[in-house]
Amino acid sequence: MTELKWRLVGLFGTWLIQAIFSTTRIHFEGGDPNHLKAAGARIQCIGAIWHSRILMFAYLYRGWRASILVSRSDDGEIIARILERQGFETIRGSTNKGGRRALGTLIQRLRSGGSAVIIPDGPQGPRFRVQPGVILLAQKTGIPIYPASYSARHARIFSSWDRFMLPRPFTECRVVYGDPISIPADADDLVREACRLRLEGELCRITLNADRYFGRVTDGCDEAIRSEKPA
Repeated sequence: MTELKWRLVGLFGTWLIQAIFSTTRIHFEGGDPNHLKAAGARIQCIGAIWHSRILMFAYLYRGWRASILVSRSDDGEIIARILERQGFETIRGSTNKGGRRALGTLIQRLRSGGSAVIIPDGPQGPRFRVQPGVILLAQKTGIPIYPASYSARHARIFSSWDRFMLPRPFTECRVVYGDPISIPADADDLVREACRLRLEGELCRITLNADRYFGRVTDGCDEAIRSEKPA
């Protein structure tokens, strides 16, 4: 795809987000519209949002100069173009391509006073499963992770691996924020895994919370919540 086409993709995506969410009624639980933005201004934060639920937050926090890790795939390029037009800084990389370098860049941004957003089950899943990179990032920087999710009363659910949610115009949406999670600086493999499961369970808990408010069924989250709870 040529550079002009990519720019048009970014323009159209930005227009679509604005057109949809400017007509929706949005309710908040556990925070307010400036929750992550304000936290980032005061103490810095690492936002964690599922791949399928990123769209709302691209709208809510447009203009917030947070760094977001985005894959180098064509789908990632589409997301990156839209996010950049929304005011975010995108850092390209994933588990399979450029992940170590991208993680190093994110650490530098955070140590310089910035904030970050991670899509912990991206770019290709498994769906609703936290990859370990976000835990390592929080451990190395000492910055807490803030989970966030949302749902909508009327939405199109795509048949993609992540079951991406696209709310319909004029619908009602619910944003839910979870409890922040900090990773000890001296965490070993066992502690990091426990923290990973805790984040996974918290993200699934708030996603189920948001979906059930509208009577939606969310497959794939109950198992994560059960595994996070102590036996």
